[in-house]
Amino acid sequence: MTSVEVPYSIASALPSLTVLDITNEIRRELTQSGQESGIAYVSPLDEVALVRVQERESGFFADLEELLARLVPQEERERERLLCMLLGPRGEQIPYAGGDLCLGQWQRILLLGFDRPSQPRWNLTLLG
Repeated sequence: MTSVEVPYSIASALPSLTVLDITNEIRRELTQSGQESGIAYVSPLDEVALVRVQERESGFFADLEELLARLVPQEERERERLLCMLLGPRGEQIPYAGGDLCLGQWQRILLLGFDRPSQPRWNLTLLG
């Protein structure tokens, strides 16, 4: 699991946000399963978290910062819970074929946590 550096402007606006790249862990579990093709369902186990397939680049964070500011004002009570709800489904469905995830060259699986979990957790269900 790789921690993703969050730009200071987002970290100060949403200090509880953690972003982790879990792509390698998901690939490792898929390889160990021995399944060749199907769909991988990845979902967070923490209540205020979500999983996204996204290119891991700085423009993503600039867009995220703008979106978060427009969706819920910073001074709003329980902002993290509201943001998690408004950002859509909490999990992702990722096809796999030939024993590997069908991701674009730069796409990664990111786990976004809004309450600084001590040990980020997710669930992987393989349907093949």
